[in-house]
Amino acid sequence: MSTEGTILLTFFLLVVLILGRVPIFLSLGIAGIVGIYLIRGLIGLSQAPLSIIAQLANFTLVAVPLYILLGEILFNTGVGPDLYEAAHRWLYRIPGGLAIASIFAAAIFGAMCGVSIAGVAVIGIIAVPEMLKRGYDRSLAAGSVTASGALAMLIPPSILFILYASVSKTSVGQLFIGGIIPGIFLAITMALYVLMRVMLNPTLAPLPDEKFSWSEKLIALKRLWPPLVLIILILGSIYTGFCTPTEAAAVACVGALVIAHFIYHSLTWDNLKSIFSASTRTSASILIILACAFIFSQFLTYTRVPDRVSEFCTKLPWPPYAVILLIMLIYVFMGMLIDAASITIISTPIFLPAIEALGYDPLWFGIILVMNMEMAVITPPVGLNLYTMKSIIPELSLEEILRGALPYVFIEFAVLIPFIFYPELALWLPKMMK
Repeated sequence: MSTEGTILLTFFLLVVLILGRVPIFLSLGIAGIVGIYLIRGLIGLSQAPLSIIAQLANFTLVAVPLYILLGEILFNTGVGPDLYEAAHRWLYRIPGGLAIASIFAAAIFGAMCGVSIAGVAVIGIIAVPEMLKRGYDRSLAAGSVTASGALAMLIPPSILFILYASVSKTSVGQLFIGGIIPGIFLAITMALYVLMRVMLNPTLAPLPDEKFSWSEKLIALKRLWPPLVLIILILGSIYTGFCTPTEAAAVACVGALVIAHFIYHSLTWDNLKSIFSASTRTSASILIILACAFIFSQFLTYTRVPDRVSEFCTKLPWPPYAVILLIMLIYVFMGMLIDAASITIISTPIFLPAIEALGYDPLWFGIILVMNMEMAVITPPVGLNLYTMKSIIPELSLEEILRGALPYVFIEFAVLIPFIFYPELALWLPKMMK
């Protein structure tokens, strides 16, 4: 069989397996093994295990289970309620204030753990019932939390940035810095959307009767020192060069355990078992996908697929930004069918050579890729944030959740556009921190 025929057959097999709801790691592994066997035979297959071991023996990847562990620890503390309460007390008189408070609380929570579903669960379980109790539109309440939970994927620390860095050999620290401006910009844009929508239709979010004094507002701020300490531990230690991102994750886990035990008194033996069990399951699921993705990447290398894609993109009679827009639209479609972590691992080796051939910075591509992946977690049928919201607030229907989250897909793509046309928007801060 020709190389082109093998490529088509292997990709067809991968698509069939994914559409057949075969777990993504098995789909990648089976398709990769079949492709390697057809190209290199048994000799190629014998080299695959060595490739997996070499790729997984990466110090950067140690950060993945550590940040997942950090998210699980924070999920079992009172950090989320404190963040939401502080934001609520300062924003309650603004139209849609509770929804806006949820967005900023989710953004700050994302700056601690980097796990989107954790942000949805922690903020949503407090914020959505409060909004529903005060007469907020059900879709508005659900959508504001479901979408803003995805900010954890972009605002550092971000697990997707770590996965992208492990495949692209880009600096994790630089990616973290690059995610700050887009993350803040997106959070503010989401809040402005809620504000304008409620101003146009005040019945969506009635203003509360309650009032908070200045002393009550300041007391709420005082409760924010634990999350601020964690953010400083993570980001401050990375940006000052005191710790690598992996070392910062370890320091933050220790800090979170201390805060959980001595400040919130939420650590019991049962909680610890639950924390470590959930962290192990999530970490194992990501790392096994990564291992099988390396098998598939080996097949891509043997068949020069990245080089072929690069040559195709550079020969298109289009300006470079049009090619980037096409790639971003492909990502939107992929995000409807595959989870964000898998897309990042699979697609980076394919598209990155084309991005570099077009003259773009791999650091910039990693930033806009993760911005795009925020849409993946709120679009059906695979949007994990949608199902997380449904699991924590069962009285909401999936239709209501989806109706509330869908406008944010367009908001996120609209925010993505200027970062595509003006790469310096994402790159100026990392360049300043060098």
